[in-house]
Amino acid sequence: MFKFVLISALVAAASAANPRIPQLDGRIVGGEDVNIEDYPYQLSLLYYGSHICGASIISEKFAVTAAHCTDGSSAKDLSVRAGSSIKGSGGVVVQVKTVYQNPQYDAWNIDYDITVLELTESLSLGSGINTIPLPKFLQPVPAGAEAVCSGWGALKEGGSSPSQLQAVKVNIVDNEECQEAYGSNPVTDRMICAAVPGGGKDACQGDSGGPLVVNGELVGVVSWGMGCARPDYPGVYSSVPEMRDFITENTGL
Repeated sequence: MFKFVLISALVAAASAANPRIPQLDGRIVGGEDVNIEDYPYQLSLLYYGSHICGASIISEKFAVTAAHCTDGSSAKDLSVRAGSSIKGSGGVVVQVKTVYQNPQYDAWNIDYDITVLELTESLSLGSGINTIPLPKFLQPVPAGAEAVCSGWGALKEGGSSPSQLQAVKVNIVDNEECQEAYGSNPVTDRMICAAVPGGGKDACQGDSGGPLVVNGELVGVVSWGMGCARPDYPGVYSSVPEMRDFITENTGL
């Protein structure tokens, strides 16, 4: 966990000097308490037993998270907690066997921000542990579509994290509009944006790597943003349709 915190601290320090640098702000702001039975694909990614990020179950043996959540870590450092609404307790904990971090991941621009996790043992699927379907390769996600993001991230920018799983509804933002908001920070084809008019709903620190779901499919992975829920800055997610081939290469799914 120290390395992850250190990376976040370095990014935060750089951002203070240059406010245009992206921040790894995986987060839930403006959401509500929810139960794992309604979001059974949600995982807590653990670094030596402590929550650092979210992740999503895509099969009994595989999960998807963000590359910035695994960068610098090995499989022995990581495990996942499944089947619990409460951060840090309950459910089942399974060790990660292999980390398939996208080799094109760019830590500066947060591009290709996706990792596939192979687990040491199969998850036993049931009411609180289940898979989320994947979209087709390059399947378009229309602007304005309603999406839901979930996780245990901070409830406000710079705030504390809850014990109870949270979820929030946002809408997909056109990438050109998102790029206008971020100016010199590139919003690439491997990214997808989501927000609500006026801000106030978003992901936050601790939600990174978690799911963005549209029509019951995993279309995004919580990646980065400027602060949390700011009115002029949509949340930026890794685009699963754009990197669907990477998932297939490493899982066969």
